[in-house]
Amino acid sequence: MTRDFSCGGVVLEGRSVLLVRVANFKNKKIWTFPKGHIEEGETCRQAALREVREETGYNCRVVSPLLRVGYRYAIAGEVVRKEVQWYLMDHPVRVGKPDPAEILEVRWAALENTASLLHYPSDHHLIDLVREILETKNGGASARRRSEKHQP
Repeated sequence: MTRDFSCGGVVLEGRSVLLVRVANFKNKKIWTFPKGHIEEGETCRQAALREVREETGYNCRVVSPLLRVGYRYAIAGEVVRKEVQWYLMDHPVRVGKPDPAEILEVRWAALENTASLLHYPSDHHLIDLVREILETKNGGASARRRSEKHQP
């Protein structure tokens, strides 16, 4: 079994979230969140910020760790155990264009409209967490979220 680790960002602007459209391993076009591998010398947080910038053209600020997701998939007959550390991000500033080699499209979507767009169960779980954080924040409590594992 191969192990794989990535870092990514769930970027908020008000009640909208930044999504990327990519072709997955089965060449199906899906909406998801920007993520990627850590490069030498990077922390997970730095990798998440870089991947968001490269895949969307937006510089952002990390608000807090959001969730660590673990899942398995098979590719070319080999099982891969993947983990992704997600960060909640805000203050997006457009600084460039998405990487056309990886990203088919970038869009902002209202949180309320993401259920019909997102493909992966873990992405739906991330949106649920973001909604909880916003509700808590609007209630006056802290929006901090601890990292936790979730099996989709």
